[in-house]
Amino acid sequence: MCQLFVGADTGLWENQTRSMRIDGMATSVRLEEFYWQVLTEIGARDGLSVGQLVTRLFLETTEAGHDPDNFASFLRVCCGRYLALQLTGDIPTDKDADIASLDASSILAKERLSRQDAKDQPLNKAS
Repeated sequence: MCQLFVGADTGLWENQTRSMRIDGMATSVRLEEFYWQVLTEIGARDGLSVGQLVTRLFLETTEAGHDPDNFASFLRVCCGRYLALQLTGDIPTDKDADIASLDASSILAKERLSRQDAKDQPLNKAS
């Protein structure tokens, strides 16, 4: 099973630091190459460069009252959510479909309901 992951291109997990300006302030973000590739794909769907996407994510997360201290982790979670939402069909796999046009409120409500249903389900115990 692990060969599928161990045998992957080692360049995918190499760290890469990118310098950018976020809200007029020079900063750098360090992520694995895999995440930069996913962020590139996400941004391209809405005609944004990676820098523009990262800036928008930073501004919107701070406007929502979230602490940006662990921003790199937030970006990794964004990438994971993007891929997971494609698997559930909530984000089309068609790369021409922009993300800004999706009904985020409905998708988030569906996720909350799904999590609540999972909490309400009794665990199956082996006999």
